[in-house]
Amino acid sequence: MPEKYKVAVIGRTGKGNYGHGLDVVWLTVENVEVVAVADEDPKGRAAAAARLKAPNAYADYRHMLEKERPHIVSVAPRFPDCHRDMVLACAHFGAHVFLEKPMARTLAEADEMVAACERHHVKLAIAHQTRYSPRVKVIRDLLGDGRLGDILEVRGRGKEDQRGGGEDLMVLGTHIFDLMRFLVGDPHWCHARVWKDGRPAVKADIRQGGENMGPVLGDWITATYGFAGGILGSFGTHRARAGVGSRFGLQIFGSKGIIHLTTGSLPAAYLLEDPAWFSGRTTSTWQEITSAGVGKPEPLRGDPLGLGNTWIVRDLIEAIEKDRQPLGSMYDGRAALEMILAVYESYRQSKPVELPLKTRQHPLTLM
Repeated sequence: MPEKYKVAVIGRTGKGNYGHGLDVVWLTVENVEVVAVADEDPKGRAAAAARLKAPNAYADYRHMLEKERPHIVSVAPRFPDCHRDMVLACAHFGAHVFLEKPMARTLAEADEMVAACERHHVKLAIAHQTRYSPRVKVIRDLLGDGRLGDILEVRGRGKEDQRGGGEDLMVLGTHIFDLMRFLVGDPHWCHARVWKDGRPAVKADIRQGGENMGPVLGDWITATYGFAGGILGSFGTHRARAGVGSRFGLQIFGSKGIIHLTTGSLPAAYLLEDPAWFSGRTTSTWQEITSAGVGKPEPLRGDPLGLGNTWIVRDLIEAIEKDRQPLGSMYDGRAALEMILAVYESYRQSKPVELPLKTRQHPLTLM
C-alpha cells in the first residue's frame, strides 16, 4: 500500500457542485494527499483548488484521471446524471470511488457502474452517512439482543417539503431505504400508489425532476415493502401543509417497544420500551440512544456531516487494504435505488412487484 493515497476530487459547479462535503473530507484524513481537482467551471475549479490546496486543476476529469492516476476519487456532484460516466472513468483508471447519493438515475446505469468496478477490482463507497453512525451500531446491537422483541414494522417518511412526492422519494428516500436494509435486510416485494393533485397520477403527470435526477411522478406517494420474517416496511411522502421535515426518519416497531431514528452522523435516536407503543399508558418513557448506549451521555463531538464523511473514507481505505467491501458499498447504493424505482414499477403494473426488479430501465419511461 502507498505511504500516502493520492486523492482527486471531481466537482461540477452549478450542476451538483461538490455534494455534501465530499471534497473537504480529505482534509480531515491521515495518509492521503489531494493531488488534483476537476471542474468544468473555471471559477468553481479555482475555488476548489484553493479550498483543497490541490496543486493541479483540470477542466476535464478524464484528462485528470489519465495524468494524475489517483488511488481514490471523490465523485462529488449532487446531481446523479453524471455519476455513471464519472464512475466508469474512475474504474477504467483503477481508482476507488467515494460517491455522492443517489447512486444513479436508473438500475441500468447502476448495473454498469457495479460491473465496471468489479471488472477493474475497485471499491465504491456511497455517501449514506447514517449507516456509519455509532448510534446506529448501538441500535443494531439492541435489535440483535432482542431488546425490541420481534420486529414487526419499519416506517419511514421523507422530508415532505416542496419536493414532496417523486423528488423526495429520489433525493431523500435513498437514506431511509438504506437504513431499512441495514437494519432488517432486503425486501422481497413492493406495492405502491402514486397520486397527483388528489387523484391517481397518470402518464401526462410525469415530469423531469430537479437536480437532473430523471423522470419523477406524483406529489403523494405511499409504498409498502415485505421483508423476511413477515416484517412490513412502509415509506410515505407528500407535499406537507404542516410539519415539513419533522417526520423525516425511520421508526422500528417491535413486540416490546419502538425505536425512533432520524438521519445523519449523530442522528436523533430514542427507545420506548412499551409493547403498547404508547408512552402515555404506562410508566415507560422515551430514552435517548447515544454512541455510548441507551440513556448515556454522548461522548462524540464535531460537525455531524464532517464526522460521517470521515468515517466513510476511513472505512473505504480500510476496505481497499483488506480487500473487502465498504460498509456502505455500491451494492447498497444500487439496492436503495431499486427500492425507489420499485415504487414506480409497482404503480406502472398496478400490482406488487418482486425484488430484485426484472426491469432495469426507468419504469416511468415504460408507462
